[in-house]
Amino acid sequence: MQEGSQIKVGVLGATGTVGQRFLTLLSSHPWFTIDAIGASSRSANQKYYKVVKWKQTTPIPAGVRDMIVKECLPANFSDCDIVFSGLDADVAGDIEADFRSAEIAVFSNAKNYRRDPHVPLIVPLVNPSHLAIIPQQRSLHTPPLSKGFIVTNANCSTTGYVVPLAALEKAFGPIEACMVTTMQAISGAGYPGLPSMDIIDNVVPYISGEEEKMEWETLKILGGITDSDGGLKAFDMHARHPLRVSASCNRVPVIDGHTECVSIRFAKRPPPSPQQVREALVAFTPDAQALGCPSAPRHAIVVHEEPDRPQPRLDRYYQDGSGVHVGRVRQCQVLDIKFVLLANNVSIGAATSSIINAELAVIKGVINPTAGST
Repeated sequence: MQEGSQIKVGVLGATGTVGQRFLTLLSSHPWFTIDAIGASSRSANQKYYKVVKWKQTTPIPAGVRDMIVKECLPANFSDCDIVFSGLDADVAGDIEADFRSAEIAVFSNAKNYRRDPHVPLIVPLVNPSHLAIIPQQRSLHTPPLSKGFIVTNANCSTTGYVVPLAALEKAFGPIEACMVTTMQAISGAGYPGLPSMDIIDNVVPYISGEEEKMEWETLKILGGITDSDGGLKAFDMHARHPLRVSASCNRVPVIDGHTECVSIRFAKRPPPSPQQVREALVAFTPDAQALGCPSAPRHAIVVHEEPDRPQPRLDRYYQDGSGVHVGRVRQCQVLDIKFVLLANNVSIGAATSSIINAELAVIKGVINPTAGST
Protein backbone atom coordinates (compact mmCIF):
# COMPACT_ATOMS: atom_id res chain seq x y z
CA MET A 1 0.00 0.00 0.00
CA GLN A 2 1.23 3.45 -0.90
CA GLU A 3 1.22 5.90 1.97
CA GLY A 4 -2.00 7.88 2.06
CA SER A 5 -3.90 5.58 -0.32
CA GLN A 6 -7.21 4.02 0.69
CA ILE A 7 -9.23 1.07 -0.56
CA LYS A 8 -13.00 1.46 -0.48
CA VAL A 9 -14.78 -1.37 1.32
CA GLY A 10 -18.30 -2.33 2.24
CA VAL A 11 -19.82 -4.36 5.06
CA LEU A 12 -22.70 -6.77 4.49
CA GLY A 13 -24.85 -7.74 7.47
CA ALA A 14 -23.72 -4.52 9.14
CA THR A 15 -26.37 -4.54 11.87
CA GLY A 16 -25.43 -7.99 13.23
CA THR A 17 -22.88 -8.80 15.91
CA VAL A 18 -20.06 -9.61 13.47
CA GLY A 19 -21.02 -6.71 11.22
CA GLN A 20 -20.75 -4.33 14.17
CA ARG A 21 -17.30 -5.67 14.94
CA PHE A 22 -16.27 -5.17 11.31
CA LEU A 23 -17.36 -1.52 11.49
CA THR A 24 -15.56 -0.95 14.80
CA LEU A 25 -12.29 -2.32 13.42
CA LEU A 26 -12.54 -0.77 9.95
CA SER A 27 -13.45 2.72 11.20
CA SER A 28 -9.81 3.39 12.10
CA HIS A 29 -8.11 1.13 9.57
CA PRO A 30 -5.04 2.65 7.87
CA TRP A 31 -5.76 1.08 4.45
CA PHE A 32 -9.52 0.57 4.21
CA THR A 33 -12.26 3.18 4.24
CA ILE A 34 -15.92 2.27 4.71
CA ASP A 35 -17.83 3.32 1.60
CA ALA A 36 -21.12 1.41 2.00
CA ILE A 37 -22.95 -0.68 4.58
CA GLY A 38 -25.66 -3.22 3.85
CA ALA A 39 -28.38 -5.05 5.71
CA SER A 40 -31.82 -6.50 5.07
CA SER A 41 -34.54 -4.67 3.21
CA ARG A 42 -36.17 -3.85 6.58
CA SER A 43 -33.20 -1.64 7.44
CA ALA A 44 -32.45 -0.27 3.99
CA ASN A 45 -32.68 3.45 3.23
CA GLN A 46 -32.46 4.42 6.90
CA LYS A 47 -29.64 5.88 8.96
CA TYR A 48 -27.54 3.20 10.57
CA TYR A 49 -27.96 4.35 14.18
CA LYS A 50 -31.75 4.16 13.86
CA VAL A 51 -31.84 0.48 12.83
CA VAL A 52 -28.95 -1.13 14.69
CA LYS A 53 -29.10 -2.64 18.19
CA TRP A 54 -25.52 -1.70 18.99
CA LYS A 55 -23.86 -4.24 21.32
CA GLN A 56 -20.20 -3.23 21.21
CA THR A 57 -18.39 -1.80 24.25
CA THR A 58 -17.45 1.32 22.27
CA PRO A 59 -19.86 3.82 20.65
CA ILE A 60 -20.93 3.55 17.03
CA PRO A 61 -18.04 5.00 14.97
CA ALA A 62 -18.74 8.62 14.12
CA GLY A 63 -18.23 8.07 10.41
CA VAL A 64 -20.76 5.24 10.34
CA ARG A 65 -23.49 6.51 12.64
CA ASP A 66 -25.38 8.53 10.01
CA MET A 67 -24.57 6.39 6.97
CA ILE A 68 -27.58 5.21 4.99
CA VAL A 69 -28.00 1.45 5.07
CA LYS A 70 -28.33 -0.15 1.63
CA GLU A 71 -29.77 -3.41 0.43
CA CYS A 72 -27.10 -6.06 -0.13
CA LEU A 73 -27.04 -5.68 -3.91
CA PRO A 74 -23.79 -5.35 -5.89
CA ALA A 75 -25.06 -2.21 -7.64
CA ASN A 76 -25.18 -0.45 -4.26
CA PHE A 77 -21.51 -1.29 -3.63
CA SER A 78 -20.12 -0.58 -7.09
CA ASP A 79 -17.36 1.71 -5.79
CA CYS A 80 -16.04 -0.96 -3.41
CA ASP A 81 -13.09 -3.21 -4.18
CA ILE A 82 -13.81 -5.37 -1.13
CA VAL A 83 -16.85 -6.35 0.89
CA PHE A 84 -16.71 -8.00 4.29
CA SER A 85 -19.64 -10.30 4.90
CA GLY A 86 -21.15 -10.77 8.34
CA LEU A 87 -24.34 -12.17 6.81
CA ASP A 88 -26.27 -15.05 8.35
CA ALA A 89 -25.71 -18.33 6.56
CA ASP A 90 -29.35 -18.61 5.50
CA VAL A 91 -28.95 -15.64 3.13
CA ALA A 92 -25.19 -15.39 2.59
CA GLY A 93 -24.81 -17.93 -0.22
CA ASP A 94 -26.60 -16.21 -3.09
CA ILE A 95 -25.68 -12.69 -2.00
CA GLU A 96 -21.95 -13.43 -1.77
CA ALA A 97 -22.02 -15.22 -5.13
CA ASP A 98 -23.67 -12.16 -6.72
CA PHE A 99 -20.95 -9.88 -5.36
CA ARG A 100 -18.23 -12.19 -6.66
CA SER A 101 -19.88 -12.21 -10.11
CA ALA A 102 -19.90 -8.41 -9.98
CA GLU A 103 -16.07 -8.45 -9.72
CA ILE A 104 -15.96 -7.55 -6.01
CA ALA A 105 -13.69 -9.42 -3.60
CA VAL A 106 -15.70 -11.05 -0.81
CA PHE A 107 -14.20 -11.90 2.58
CA SER A 108 -16.85 -13.91 4.37
CA ASN A 109 -17.47 -14.97 7.93
CA ALA A 110 -20.36 -17.22 6.83
CA LYS A 111 -20.07 -20.99 6.45
CA ASN A 112 -21.65 -21.33 3.00
CA TYR A 113 -18.51 -21.64 0.88
CA ARG A 114 -16.08 -23.19 3.37
CA ARG A 115 -16.46 -26.64 1.80
CA ASP A 116 -16.20 -25.33 -1.78
CA PRO A 117 -13.07 -26.97 -3.28
CA HIS A 118 -12.16 -23.73 -5.07
CA VAL A 119 -12.64 -21.36 -2.12
CA PRO A 120 -9.79 -20.84 0.36
CA LEU A 121 -10.65 -21.40 4.02
CA ILE A 122 -8.07 -19.19 5.68
CA VAL A 123 -7.03 -18.58 9.26
CA PRO A 124 -4.66 -15.67 8.57
CA LEU A 125 -2.18 -16.66 11.26
CA VAL A 126 -1.92 -20.15 9.74
CA ASN A 127 -2.43 -20.65 5.99
CA PRO A 128 -2.33 -17.48 3.86
CA SER A 129 -0.59 -19.57 1.18
CA HIS A 130 -4.06 -20.88 0.28
CA LEU A 131 -4.74 -17.54 -1.43
CA ALA A 132 -2.87 -19.16 -4.32
CA ILE A 133 -6.03 -21.00 -5.36
CA ILE A 134 -7.91 -17.75 -6.15
CA PRO A 135 -6.75 -17.51 -9.80
CA GLN A 136 -8.25 -20.96 -10.35
CA GLN A 137 -11.51 -19.91 -8.65
CA ARG A 138 -11.71 -16.95 -11.02
CA SER A 139 -10.88 -18.99 -14.12
CA LEU A 140 -13.54 -21.62 -13.38
CA HIS A 141 -16.26 -19.02 -12.95
CA THR A 142 -18.65 -18.48 -15.88
CA PRO A 143 -17.65 -16.07 -17.30
CA PRO A 144 -14.08 -15.98 -15.95
CA LEU A 145 -13.41 -13.20 -13.46
CA SER A 146 -10.57 -10.71 -13.28
CA LYS A 147 -11.16 -9.27 -9.79
CA GLY A 148 -13.99 -11.07 -8.00
CA PHE A 149 -13.52 -13.99 -5.64
CA ILE A 150 -14.63 -15.39 -2.27
CA VAL A 151 -12.39 -16.14 0.69
CA THR A 152 -13.87 -17.55 3.89
CA ASN A 153 -12.51 -17.57 7.40
CA ALA A 154 -13.05 -20.56 9.64
CA ASN A 155 -15.56 -21.30 12.35
CA CYS A 156 -14.69 -19.36 15.50
CA SER A 157 -13.99 -22.49 17.52
CA THR A 158 -11.71 -23.91 14.82
CA THR A 159 -9.76 -20.68 14.38
CA GLY A 160 -8.43 -20.56 17.93
CA TYR A 161 -6.90 -23.99 18.23
CA VAL A 162 -5.45 -24.38 14.72
CA VAL A 163 -3.02 -21.52 15.46
CA PRO A 164 -1.04 -23.45 18.11
CA LEU A 165 -1.45 -26.65 16.08
CA ALA A 166 0.16 -24.96 13.09
CA ALA A 167 2.96 -23.58 15.24
CA LEU A 168 3.69 -27.03 16.66
CA GLU A 169 3.58 -28.77 13.29
CA LYS A 170 6.03 -26.20 11.97
CA ALA A 171 8.40 -26.92 14.85
CA PHE A 172 8.00 -30.67 15.38
CA GLY A 173 6.36 -32.17 12.31
CA PRO A 174 2.88 -33.63 11.77
CA ILE A 175 0.29 -34.06 14.48
CA GLU A 176 -1.55 -37.34 14.04
CA ALA A 177 -4.31 -37.05 16.64
CA CYS A 178 -6.10 -34.25 18.46
CA MET A 179 -8.87 -34.18 21.03
CA VAL A 180 -10.49 -30.82 21.79
CA THR A 181 -13.26 -29.81 24.20
CA THR A 182 -14.66 -26.31 23.83
CA MET A 183 -16.35 -23.95 26.27
CA GLN A 184 -17.84 -21.44 23.85
CA ALA A 185 -19.12 -17.95 24.60
CA ILE A 186 -22.73 -17.03 23.98
CA SER A 187 -21.80 -14.27 21.51
CA GLY A 188 -20.87 -17.07 19.13
CA ALA A 189 -24.58 -17.71 18.71
CA GLY A 190 -25.20 -14.14 17.51
CA TYR A 191 -27.75 -11.72 18.90
CA PRO A 192 -30.06 -12.30 20.74
CA GLY A 193 -28.49 -15.74 21.09
CA LEU A 194 -29.72 -18.20 23.70
CA PRO A 195 -32.64 -17.42 26.04
CA SER A 196 -31.38 -16.48 29.50
CA MET A 197 -33.26 -19.40 31.08
CA ASP A 198 -31.23 -21.78 28.91
CA ILE A 199 -27.72 -20.46 29.61
CA ILE A 200 -27.63 -18.76 33.04
CA ASP A 201 -26.38 -21.20 35.69
CA ASN A 202 -25.96 -23.81 32.98
CA VAL A 203 -23.72 -25.48 30.39
CA VAL A 204 -25.30 -26.62 27.13
CA PRO A 205 -23.34 -29.64 25.81
CA TYR A 206 -24.49 -29.28 22.20
CA ILE A 207 -23.98 -26.72 19.45
CA SER A 208 -25.55 -27.80 16.18
CA GLY A 209 -22.97 -28.71 13.53
CA GLU A 210 -20.06 -27.30 15.52
CA GLU A 211 -18.16 -30.52 16.19
CA GLU A 212 -18.33 -31.59 12.56
CA LYS A 213 -17.06 -28.17 11.43
CA MET A 214 -14.06 -28.34 13.74
CA GLU A 215 -13.17 -31.85 12.63
CA TRP A 216 -13.12 -31.23 8.87
CA GLU A 217 -12.12 -27.54 8.79
CA THR A 218 -8.92 -28.37 10.64
CA LEU A 219 -7.86 -30.74 7.86
CA LYS A 220 -8.46 -28.20 5.09
CA ILE A 221 -6.66 -25.42 6.95
CA LEU A 222 -3.60 -27.44 7.95
CA GLY A 223 -3.41 -29.23 4.58
CA GLY A 224 -1.46 -27.89 1.64
CA ILE A 225 -2.34 -27.26 -1.99
CA THR A 226 -1.44 -29.85 -4.62
CA ASP A 227 -1.84 -30.19 -8.39
CA SER A 228 -4.43 -32.77 -9.39
CA ASP A 229 -4.33 -34.94 -12.52
CA GLY A 230 -6.20 -32.35 -14.54
CA GLY A 231 -3.70 -29.63 -13.74
CA LEU A 232 -6.06 -28.01 -11.25
CA LYS A 233 -5.04 -27.12 -7.74
CA ALA A 234 -6.70 -28.94 -4.85
CA PHE A 235 -6.46 -28.95 -1.06
CA ASP A 236 -4.73 -32.09 0.19
CA MET A 237 -6.77 -32.08 3.44
CA HIS A 238 -3.70 -33.11 5.45
CA ALA A 239 -3.66 -36.33 3.38
CA ARG A 240 0.12 -36.73 3.36
CA HIS A 241 0.05 -37.12 7.14
CA PRO A 242 -3.46 -38.20 8.24
CA LEU A 243 -4.79 -36.29 11.22
CA ARG A 244 -7.67 -37.52 13.35
CA VAL A 245 -9.66 -34.89 15.24
CA SER A 246 -12.30 -35.48 17.90
CA ALA A 247 -14.22 -32.40 19.06
CA SER A 248 -16.77 -31.91 21.85
CA CYS A 249 -18.46 -28.50 21.91
CA ASN A 250 -20.26 -26.78 24.78
CA ARG A 251 -21.94 -23.41 25.27
CA VAL A 252 -21.13 -21.68 28.56
CA PRO A 253 -22.34 -18.44 30.23
CA VAL A 254 -19.45 -16.23 29.06
CA ILE A 255 -20.08 -13.20 26.81
CA ASP A 256 -16.95 -13.26 24.61
CA GLY A 257 -14.01 -15.65 24.39
CA HIS A 258 -13.91 -19.36 23.56
CA THR A 259 -11.87 -21.54 25.91
CA GLU A 260 -10.67 -24.91 24.61
CA CYS A 261 -8.89 -27.85 26.21
CA VAL A 262 -6.63 -29.59 23.69
CA SER A 263 -4.67 -32.86 23.75
CA ILE A 264 -2.41 -33.83 20.83
CA ARG A 265 -0.21 -36.70 19.67
CA PHE A 266 2.77 -36.10 17.38
CA ALA A 267 3.78 -38.49 14.63
CA LYS A 268 7.47 -38.10 15.47
CA ARG A 269 8.79 -40.14 18.38
CA PRO A 270 9.88 -39.23 20.96
CA PRO A 271 7.55 -36.22 21.17
CA PRO A 272 8.67 -32.78 22.34
CA SER A 273 8.66 -31.94 26.03
CA PRO A 274 6.22 -29.39 27.49
CA GLN A 275 9.06 -26.86 27.73
CA GLN A 276 9.96 -27.36 24.06
CA VAL A 277 6.29 -26.85 23.17
CA ARG A 278 6.16 -23.60 25.16
CA GLU A 279 9.27 -22.31 23.42
CA ALA A 280 7.92 -23.19 19.97
CA LEU A 281 4.62 -21.41 20.66
CA VAL A 282 6.37 -18.26 21.85
CA ALA A 283 8.67 -18.25 18.80
CA PHE A 284 5.90 -18.69 16.24
CA THR A 285 5.82 -15.79 13.76
CA PRO A 286 3.07 -16.03 11.13
CA ASP A 287 3.35 -14.50 7.66
CA ALA A 288 0.68 -11.92 8.51
CA GLN A 289 2.95 -10.54 11.21
CA ALA A 290 6.18 -10.78 9.18
CA LEU A 291 4.60 -9.08 6.15
CA GLY A 292 3.33 -6.14 8.21
CA CYS A 293 -0.44 -6.61 8.13
CA PRO A 294 -1.71 -3.70 10.27
CA SER A 295 -4.36 -5.81 12.03
CA ALA A 296 -2.04 -8.74 12.83
CA PRO A 297 -1.18 -9.23 16.51
CA ARG A 298 2.32 -8.40 17.70
CA HIS A 299 2.29 -11.74 19.55
CA ALA A 300 0.38 -14.41 17.63
CA ILE A 301 0.43 -16.78 20.61
CA VAL A 302 0.70 -15.52 24.17
CA VAL A 303 1.94 -18.29 26.46
CA HIS A 304 0.93 -18.00 30.11
CA GLU A 305 3.00 -19.47 32.93
CA GLU A 306 0.36 -18.88 35.62
CA PRO A 307 -1.50 -22.09 36.55
CA ASP A 308 -4.94 -20.48 36.21
CA ARG A 309 -4.61 -18.70 32.84
CA PRO A 310 -5.84 -17.97 30.26
CA GLN A 311 -9.25 -16.69 31.37
CA PRO A 312 -11.85 -14.98 29.14
CA ARG A 313 -12.46 -12.02 31.45
CA LEU A 314 -8.74 -11.30 31.87
CA ASP A 315 -7.30 -12.09 28.45
CA ARG A 316 -9.86 -11.83 25.65
CA TYR A 317 -9.24 -8.15 24.78
CA TYR A 318 -5.43 -8.20 24.84
CA GLN A 319 -4.16 -6.96 21.45
CA ASP A 320 -7.79 -6.14 20.68
CA GLY A 321 -8.51 -9.88 20.59
CA SER A 322 -6.30 -10.51 17.54
CA GLY A 323 -4.05 -13.19 19.05
CA VAL A 324 -4.44 -16.54 20.79
CA HIS A 325 -3.65 -17.36 24.42
CA VAL A 326 -2.22 -20.70 25.55
CA GLY A 327 -1.63 -21.91 29.10
CA ARG A 328 -1.26 -25.04 31.23
CA VAL A 329 1.07 -26.72 28.74
CA ARG A 330 1.83 -30.11 30.23
CA GLN A 331 2.34 -33.77 29.46
CA CYS A 332 -0.70 -35.83 28.53
CA GLN A 333 -0.83 -39.39 29.86
CA VAL A 334 -3.01 -40.57 26.98
CA LEU A 335 -1.58 -38.64 24.01
CA ASP A 336 1.58 -36.48 24.26
CA ILE A 337 0.85 -32.85 25.19
CA LYS A 338 -2.21 -31.02 26.51
CA PHE A 339 -2.94 -27.33 26.99
CA VAL A 340 -5.71 -24.75 27.41
CA LEU A 341 -6.27 -21.98 24.88
CA LEU A 342 -8.43 -18.89 24.64
CA ALA A 343 -9.46 -17.01 21.50
CA ASN A 344 -11.76 -14.01 21.18
CA ASN A 345 -14.50 -15.45 19.00
CA VAL A 346 -15.77 -12.13 17.62
CA SER A 347 -12.27 -10.81 16.87
CA ILE A 348 -9.70 -13.34 15.66
CA GLY A 349 -12.55 -15.86 15.49
CA ALA A 350 -14.57 -13.69 13.11
CA ALA A 351 -14.15 -10.09 11.93
CA THR A 352 -10.43 -9.67 12.62
CA SER A 353 -9.60 -12.81 10.64
CA SER A 354 -11.48 -11.54 7.59
CA ILE A 355 -9.76 -8.17 7.77
CA ILE A 356 -6.28 -9.70 8.05
CA ASN A 357 -7.14 -12.01 5.15
CA ALA A 358 -7.94 -8.93 3.06
CA GLU A 359 -4.71 -7.25 4.13
CA LEU A 360 -2.77 -10.33 3.05
CA ALA A 361 -4.56 -10.32 -0.31
CA VAL A 362 -3.54 -6.70 -0.85
CA ILE A 363 0.08 -7.34 0.13
CA LYS A 364 0.28 -10.39 -2.14
CA GLY A 365 -1.23 -8.51 -5.08
CA VAL A 366 -4.41 -10.60 -5.22
CA ILE A 367 -6.41 -7.37 -4.92
CA ASN A 368 -5.63 -4.51 -7.24
CA PRO A 369 -7.63 -1.45 -6.13
CA THR A 370 -9.84 0.30 -8.64
CA ALA A 371 -8.10 3.15 -10.42
CA GLY A 372 -9.08 6.37 -8.73
CA SER A 373 -9.20 4.98 -5.20
CA THR A 374 -7.90 7.65 -2.91
